[in-house]
Amino acid sequence: MKTPDLGELLPRYFTEHLVRQRDLSANTVAAYRDTFRLLLRFLSRKRRTAPSMLPLAVLNVDVVLAFLRYLEIERHNSPRSRNARLAAIRSFVGYLSDLLGPILPEPTHRILTIRSKRHTRRMVGFMTRPEITALLRARDVSWTGRRNQLLLLLLYNTGARVSEIIGVRVRDIRAADCRQVLLHGKGRKERTVPLWAETRQKLRKWITENQLSDDAPLLSNRFGKPLTRSGVAWQLQVLLTQARKTEPSVAHTKISPHIVRHTTAMHLLQSGVAHELISLWLGHESPETTHGYVEADLEMKRNTLAALDPPRTRRTSIPKKDPLICFLEERELC
Repeated sequence: MKTPDLGELLPRYFTEHLVRQRDLSANTVAAYRDTFRLLLRFLSRKRRTAPSMLPLAVLNVDVVLAFLRYLEIERHNSPRSRNARLAAIRSFVGYLSDLLGPILPEPTHRILTIRSKRHTRRMVGFMTRPEITALLRARDVSWTGRRNQLLLLLLYNTGARVSEIIGVRVRDIRAADCRQVLLHGKGRKERTVPLWAETRQKLRKWITENQLSDDAPLLSNRFGKPLTRSGVAWQLQVLLTQARKTEPSVAHTKISPHIVRHTTAMHLLQSGVAHELISLWLGHESPETTHGYVEADLEMKRNTLAALDPPRTRRTSIPKKDPLICFLEERELC
């Protein structure tokens, strides 16, 4: 029995397996799609063959490892991004294993043995209260400036992911008279977040001034289309640049949609809100995810240490080290 080519198998994997059988969210399917776009271009350059003409046999352990090295070295992907790409490829190979059974080439099946790379978890970045306050006070009366102010206020008020904010439609706000917002989160999970009085006031004014219909995106670009992820990141940088002209306190501040989300979580934590409630507020899959915010708050650690009395011990003489131990500790053996 002839093994199908990649040009036949990949479309079936996406349309039949990911969409129809597993019913994955559009964001997850898009992430998998981006992985295979990169992989097919990589294979096409190496084999000098059109992606649709590539045989399944080209997908093997050596090729995938070379692709992962390419991601890290040439595209400067972090280990975490590298692992996400590998997960998508392994998902495809797992699908092929079930579909083709014994006719799946063994070098392709062995891709499942490739393990994820361990990586260091970065400390959570966040802004202080004076920094976020300075940004929210920065004034720009233009249409773009007022939209950016509303964007930052919504991100800070809700702690939403950037994908959740750009997905908000007017009906998600207007249905509750701007008192709360319905966020469409990861994995098709929805949650409702209440809004401050200031946020409600600005939202009502924004919707009225722009005569927005219920189906319209709440935060759009100049052409009425929803802002993109990169568009949100860019507009936050524009806002920060403008704020630096009048607020010296934000001269060294860094900003991104995720930093604003972390800022909301940290300020909730510093206000004494329980971890479990913060997890619900942010839409975390597990309360364990919130642990990273505790690690980042050095002031809370200092307060904890101040409440702990140091032990009182008597001084003891330090025994003389054995010569053999000294040799092992002081010499470079390789």
